[in-house]
Amino acid sequence: DYCATKFSVKSNLNNHLRIHSGEKSFKCDFCEKKFTQKGNLDSHLKFHTGEKSFQCDYCGSKFTMKSDLKRHMNIHTGEKSFKCDYCEKKFTHKSNLNAHHKIHTKERPFQCELCESKFIRKSHLECHLKIHTGAKSFKCDYCEKKFASKSNLITHIKIHTGEKSFQCDLCDKKFTTKSSLERHLTIHTRNLDENC
Repeated sequence: DYCATKFSVKSNLNNHLRIHSGEKSFKCDFCEKKFTQKGNLDSHLKFHTGEKSFQCDYCGSKFTMKSDLKRHMNIHTGEKSFKCDYCEKKFTHKSNLNAHHKIHTKERPFQCELCESKFIRKSHLECHLKIHTGAKSFKCDYCEKKFASKSNLITHIKIHTGEKSFQCDLCDKKFTTKSSLERHLTIHTRNLDENC
């Protein structure tokens, strides 16, 4: 009744019907989250167990989901397939493009109930909430240090790995963070101002 998809095995049909009905029969024992498909629950459980089966051939980073590894690979290839309709800026991930669009539309749909700060992404709100709670749930595997956000952990891990992804186009010096590169670039602009 929902769509024209056909199945030769009834159990496959029943699994598929849950997508249309929204029935979530598979519940996570760790966090009570529910899923329509067992495979989705199995993938979700890896976040709790810490299992990371997918490894990047370039830098050795490991991921819970194959889709996360695929998304990560764009960092190394530099491929930016998603272009902004407003300003021509390009992104490696569609989710980054969607968040970027909200800068143009001034849309900030995620609001903190404690201080009324508004955010473009739900993940930014969740990270912000840790300011209020003091929670630090992201732990470094190298030194046990804990962080409130995954992005801060990723930046910190580069200290251990020595990864420097941000390179200066003017002198080829490399940096672990974008902000460090931007700070460095002021040296070049200051030198240009002094020479004028």
